[in-house]
Amino acid sequence: MSYKSLEHATDAIFEVTAPNLQEAFVIAAKSVIETILDVNAIEEKEEKTLVVSGKDLSYLLYNWLEELIILTITDGFAAKRITLNIEKNSEYRILARFWGEKIDIKKHHFKVEIKAPTFHEMEIRQNGTIYMKYLLDL
Repeated sequence: MSYKSLEHATDAIFEVTAPNLQEAFVIAAKSVIETILDVNAIEEKEEKTLVVSGKDLSYLLYNWLEELIILTITDGFAAKRITLNIEKNSEYRILARFWGEKIDIKKHHFKVEIKAPTFHEMEIRQNGTIYMKYLLDL
């Protein structure tokens, strides 16, 4: 259950390993939030929910990363704790809950703005454990 950031000149590339999809998507969320803010400064003062869907796992990951960027940068919400469930019917769907607070640029030590996720270099493998690789355009 971890992620690592790979060296890249202008973007952020992450690799996630986890025992299941739920944990992999939580870790991916943390990689986004920790790229933007200092999560140690975030307090769990309010709760938000989010529903994200995708026709397959790649689209689910892309849409998930995009919604996290919107939640953080556009909506100004700093999430500290995340729980989620993933459902699969005709498409994949994430039902997520976040605990955190409104962003305070000084308190949360704003680091960098993420413009968008990309499909470039995106990879998802399920072989007993989950492996995900994705690139975020900074």
